[in-house]
Amino acid sequence: MTIFSPSQLNNSITLANRIVMAPLTRCFADNDLVPTQLIAEYYARRAKVGLIVSEATIIDPLGQGYPNTPGIYTKKQIEGWKKVTHAVHEKGGKIFCQLWHCGRVAHSCYTQEEPVSASVTSWHGKVPRTKDLEYEMARELSTKEVKKLIKKYTKAAKNAIKAGFDGIEIHGANGYLIDQFLRQDTNKRTDKFGGSKKGRSRFALEIVKAISRAIGPDRTAIRLSPQAYVHLEYTKDDEKTYKYLLKKLNRLNIAYVHLGAFSDHYTFDYLNNGKASEYIRKYYKGNFITCGGYDVNSAKEAIDENKADLVAIGRPLIANPDYMEKIKNNQDLVEYDMSMLAKLY
Repeated sequence: MTIFSPSQLNNSITLANRIVMAPLTRCFADNDLVPTQLIAEYYARRAKVGLIVSEATIIDPLGQGYPNTPGIYTKKQIEGWKKVTHAVHEKGGKIFCQLWHCGRVAHSCYTQEEPVSASVTSWHGKVPRTKDLEYEMARELSTKEVKKLIKKYTKAAKNAIKAGFDGIEIHGANGYLIDQFLRQDTNKRTDKFGGSKKGRSRFALEIVKAISRAIGPDRTAIRLSPQAYVHLEYTKDDEKTYKYLLKKLNRLNIAYVHLGAFSDHYTFDYLNNGKASEYIRKYYKGNFITCGGYDVNSAKEAIDENKADLVAIGRPLIANPDYMEKIKNNQDLVEYDMSMLAKLY
C-alpha cells in the first residue's frame, strides 16, 4: 500500500489515491456567499488528488465568522456549488463539502446578530481579516435552538448532495461550534447537551446520526481536533470526551474521521504523551485521515506504517495545483508563500 494506491472508503466510494486536499478557507465567494466560476476552476485543477474536502461552508447565516466564505443554505449557493462539483467530476475527481458553523467565533459584522454558542462565553483577540474588531460575547443556545441547528446541519447535507457533492464532512474541529459543545471551557450547559462527556458529545453525535439517516453513513464524515489547537483553552479531562466520542463513532460506520491540525508534529501529555493523530488512531477503528504539516515523505511514512489511511495536504496544494503529477514524477514543488492567498491559482 502506498500513497498512490486506491482507497476504498466503503462499498460506494473508492478514491483514486490516498492524498486528500485539506479544507482551505479562501474567502473568494461572492457577496451572496455563492461559489464562483473561478472557484470551480480552482478545485478542478486539483482533482487528481484522491479526495477534495471543500473549504469550510457555512450552514446558516449566523455561522459566518470570515468574509466571503461560501454557504450551502440558499438556492443560489447550491447552484454555485453545482459548477464546482461538475468541474471536479469532469476531471475524474471526488469532492466532499465541509459543513461549518463558527459559533462564538462568528461576528455580528457579518451576521447582524450576536454570536451563539454552547454557553455564554467569548474568545479573545481580534477578528481575522478585519482592522480592529474584537470577538463578541456569545449567547447560549436554548435546547430548542440546538435541536433546530441539528436540522440545519442535516438540511445543509441534503443541499450538498443536491449540489453534486460525493459526501459531506462535518467541521467539528478547531474551536468552532461543535468543538465548543465538546469542551468543558465553552460548554457549561445543564441540559442533555452538557454536564458530562456523554452530554457534551451529544450535539456532534446527533448531527452525525441525523445526516447519516438523510444521505447515508457512507457519505458522512467528521473532522475533530482533540489537541485543543485553536480558539480554545484546554481543560483537564477534555480528552475523555473525545475518547467517548471516538468510540461512539466506531459504531456508526461513517466514511472517515479527519484530524483538524495545522501541525501534527507536536505531542501532548494529556493525549497519552502522543500526537493527536495517534490518539484518534488508537480509539477510532474506521478510515482515518491525518493532517498537519505533512510532506511527500512523511505522508508516505504515515501510510506505509499504517498510522493513517489517507493524508491531507494543505498549503502545498495552494502553491501546486499539479501536486499529484509533481510528486509522482519526483519534481520540485513550488514553495508556499502567504502572498499566494491573494488569488486563486
